[in-house]
Amino acid sequence: MDHLFLIHHEGDDVAVAIEDVPADREAQAVAMDTGGRVTVTTRSKVPLGHKVALKDLNNGDDVHKYGVVIGHTTADIATGDYVHTHNLRSSRW
Repeated sequence: MDHLFLIHHEGDDVAVAIEDVPADREAQAVAMDTGGRVTVTTRSKVPLGHKVALKDLNNGDDVHKYGVVIGHTTADIATGDYVHTHNLRSSRW
């Protein structure tokens, strides 16, 4: 199975799509720093450059990308969910 997602740092909560990924697609996510792999099944379409959850997250949880907190969930997020502004609030602003 080829990878469709990149994990910027091993242990991140999300991975980034390297192409449009349809719903219900089982795909590999590869960690850029270690080469570690995670299998995830998308629960909805994830557009190119957007994030998918690699684990279940509860409302208010920190979300890690690049090995740092990039934001906080604004709803419960299940593994394979599309992660974007509808369920994530950025830490930057």
